[in-house]
Amino acid sequence: METTVQFNSISEFHTFCNLPKPGHPLISLIDYSQVQYPPNESELKWVQHFYSVGLKRNIIAKFNYGQQQYDFDSGVLTFVSPLQFLKLEINQDAVVEPTGWLLLIHPDFLWNSPLAKKIKSYEFFQYAANEALFLSDKEEKIVVEILQNIEKEYQANIDRFSQELILAQLETLLIYSERFYERQFLTRRKSNYELLERFEEVLLRSFESKHLLESGIPTVTYMAAQLNISPNYLGTLLRMHTNLNTQQHIQNRLVDYAKERLSATRLQVSEIAYELGFEHPQSFNKLFKKKTGMSPLEFRQSFN
Repeated sequence: METTVQFNSISEFHTFCNLPKPGHPLISLIDYSQVQYPPNESELKWVQHFYSVGLKRNIIAKFNYGQQQYDFDSGVLTFVSPLQFLKLEINQDAVVEPTGWLLLIHPDFLWNSPLAKKIKSYEFFQYAANEALFLSDKEEKIVVEILQNIEKEYQANIDRFSQELILAQLETLLIYSERFYERQFLTRRKSNYELLERFEEVLLRSFESKHLLESGIPTVTYMAAQLNISPNYLGTLLRMHTNLNTQQHIQNRLVDYAKERLSATRLQVSEIAYELGFEHPQSFNKLFKKKTGMSPLEFRQSFN
């Protein structure tokens, strides 16, 4: 399928996947084993105008979200926000049966509720797909129970309590997901530390290659792209291990490198500032003093 499909409503997604009409126009829990994509399609592209939370196993496809790709050989929980581009590469020869659940929530369902704003603060909705949440059997059981409680509520007779109860269950799901993400960061220490080492290597290489002269101080987006992860994932990783956000970490390393240049060379302060990507030496002086309590010149003089 060459064109990108636009799913403006949950009902449109149901029709596309050959599913019965949703029981509620703004929220739907889909049994993934019942999903039937158009036959003979090896690639699907779409943009959805609603949130989705997916718990999937044995999906006969590779899933592209942003610039990243991963498959579903094991159970993972994924989060997609509205207006994100997705691509599905389908293996037509696979014989495994897909399983799992897909919860769709239209933003209109959250309208005028505290969750409408709060949902945007959950960083995992911005993560690239290869940063999905891998669940233990116990965690998966908790997630499935919450999803099924949501389904029971919207399928029951709707009354004035229905939306509030569903929103409470949805927020519980997001809080648990946040807990599980923190667990994942802590239990994957080796891979996380390897990623942090690569972060430091990329940063140092930028300093030493004079890259900053041409491109300026490395941005959070630039550093994340060099590591093939999202800016939010990088920020969470650094906060978990260093209690600093990405920009603070970059600035600290910038000042450390500046100290080396000030102590080991006779370059003027303005030359070092330009070398480090500062358009104006005054900005470098201000940052250096903020981080060290002294100006670059005072720091250099302290060695004499």
